[in-house]
Amino acid sequence: MDAMKMNQGNVSQCPIVEEKPTADATRFFDLLKDSNEPLWDGCTNHSILSVVTHVFIIKSDHGLSEVGYDKIIEWARNILPGGNKLKENFYAAKSMMKPLGLGYQKINMCLNFCMLYYLENSEMTEYMTCGHSCYKLITVRGKTIVAYKKLRYFSITPKLQRLFMSPRTAEHMTWHQSHY
Repeated sequence: MDAMKMNQGNVSQCPIVEEKPTADATRFFDLLKDSNEPLWDGCTNHSILSVVTHVFIIKSDHGLSEVGYDKIIEWARNILPGGNKLKENFYAAKSMMKPLGLGYQKINMCLNFCMLYYLENSEMTEYMTCGHSCYKLITVRGKTIVAYKKLRYFSITPKLQRLFMSPRTAEHMTWHQSHY
């Protein structure tokens, strides 16, 4: 018990060391600057990031294609004041949002939910458990194979890294260690 108290004392007395941010952290902090940059000079209620985020949500909620997204952005840029900083298309907006680390990994899975095609099983074409085929054949300009079902895996590592980038959230993330 005394060793635990000694360790606690040492942890709370450790100096905070400032580190140079990594390339990912730098891109993330640049994105945060966009959250404070107005959409156009004099705009007080929207930032570049808030508008791009809202249009992404509309695209997702209503199943818009990239072409549909681009048409909405083209229309919005025409009605906004000159010199607006709205990203010109889906590609530019997606590139802007990439530092948020919202990517995912697609993993094929069984139609009957009995197995994942992951790691050593990723090259299989038939499920070991039920024998069902992994792919449905769709003929579009030749043969194309498409998985019946896909699992989208969102890694927790980038989310935790972003939480530790900010001293305020890092303090909350380590609260249990300093208040044991």
